[in-house]
Amino acid sequence: MTNASGLDKLKHLASETGAHAGTLKDTITDVDVIVLSIPFVQVPELPKHAFRDRHSSIPIIDTCNYYPIRDGLIKEVEEGMLESIWVSNHIQRPVIKAYNNIFAESLIYSGKPKGDPNRIALPISGDDKNANEIVAMLIDTSGFDSLDYGVLKESWKQQPGSPVYCTNLTLSQLQKSLAIASPKGLPEKRELGLKYILEKGHEKWMDTVLHNRTIYKSVLE
Repeated sequence: MTNASGLDKLKHLASETGAHAGTLKDTITDVDVIVLSIPFVQVPELPKHAFRDRHSSIPIIDTCNYYPIRDGLIKEVEEGMLESIWVSNHIQRPVIKAYNNIFAESLIYSGKPKGDPNRIALPISGDDKNANEIVAMLIDTSGFDSLDYGVLKESWKQQPGSPVYCTNLTLSQLQKSLAIASPKGLPEKRELGLKYILEKGHEKWMDTVLHNRTIYKSVLE
């Protein structure tokens, strides 16, 4: 893993997780999967061609989310470009959208063994079925079910404001909620969810999950 603010800041996390802190070049060389998890607005600041030269079979997971209050207004996204397509355009490589719709706290504390009826499911959207399968395996080993529901142009269904965004749904609930997702009103619902987070803080993350289920109208049957 790497960051933009100095590897010293990763020492504790490296010790805690067993991961190795290194340069960007180290992090994307001789690996099976690349995970991109940085503030959305900083994607264009990544070194040009850094990912384009990686082997085309290496899946790149895009976990980034667009929040205008943090990122400022990004013209292409405001005019309708999907967030992951915007990311893909900037890094000049296809991406798979996954892991963007779960709070870090849920990722740490809410994983369950395979077969548990209450296991949270995470959506996957991407254009390469083989890459999607690799991401699904990674999600499973993280303690979650997965659902490959479509190509990247469908990824708006898991952007902030959708019924599956940070709502911790089971597989059947995820399937039903994706089916009712609508692009209409996503920005407005996104802002409602963000306002709640800013008011309550991440220490109230389960309260935020429950709140999101209500405002995003998730299917909980």
